[in-house]
Amino acid sequence: MVAKAVILMGSERDLDFSREIAKSLKMLGVNYAFRVASAHKTPEKVLAVLKEFEKDKVVYVTVAGRSNALSAFVDANTTMPVIACPPYSEKYAGADVFSSLRVPSGIGSVVTVEPESAAIAAAKILACQTIA
Repeated sequence: MVAKAVILMGSERDLDFSREIAKSLKMLGVNYAFRVASAHKTPEKVLAVLKEFEKDKVVYVTVAGRSNALSAFVDANTTMPVIACPPYSEKYAGADVFSSLRVPSGIGSVVTVEPESAAIAAAKILACQTIA
């Protein structure tokens, strides 16, 4: 079993931003996979993605803008680490990041807004999983 980062996008519009995360993961030697599923529109598909990787050592990097329910939804439905990396939106002057920061109690996702930082955090978490 190979540890990997699963970059889970809320929509295909998040692909360019997600590729920046993947580029940094590749430089760090971290395997990754892309998946697309929306917590708002296709929650069953999100759950199917989580089931797909439930036996693997993974860290989820969630990429969703505007109203980011994806990160909290994923975190609430897995025991694996979740890193929320919402893309910056000029339209909302960055204020949409609050949907990643203000989450319900019992949610433990980490938030970073830079793709490289998300990749570094994922690599560090995966390194800890490998040691344990």
